[in-house]
Amino acid sequence: MSPLVIPTVVTLLAISNVFMTFAWYGHLKNLADRPWYVAVLVSWLIAFFEYLVQVPANRYGDAHRLSLGQLKILQEVVTLSVFVPFSVYYMNRPVNWNFAWAGLCLCGAVFFVFRS
Repeated sequence: MSPLVIPTVVTLLAISNVFMTFAWYGHLKNLADRPWYVAVLVSWLIAFFEYLVQVPANRYGDAHRLSLGQLKILQEVVTLSVFVPFSVYYMNRPVNWNFAWAGLCLCGAVFFVFRS
């Protein structure tokens, strides 16, 4: 496997996760005063751009012999890495120790899924 495979996949997943996080949670701040179906339509539009990056990320990783489990665990680590700053800086929500424990568990998952 090329040494650039994992950084490439992680970068693409990070970009897709920014879109995904805004699609899933951004409406709670930006569209709170709008009907739910407006939030759904806006979220679907945002999610379209997420899929334009996420699908190629998974296909690239699969083509370079990352297993399905490895792709999924990378996705979860990236998701938490994007979600925590989004939660703190954009949504103004406090961080608690549960984020740290979840991150530690994900580090363990990365270790086990990538060990030979």
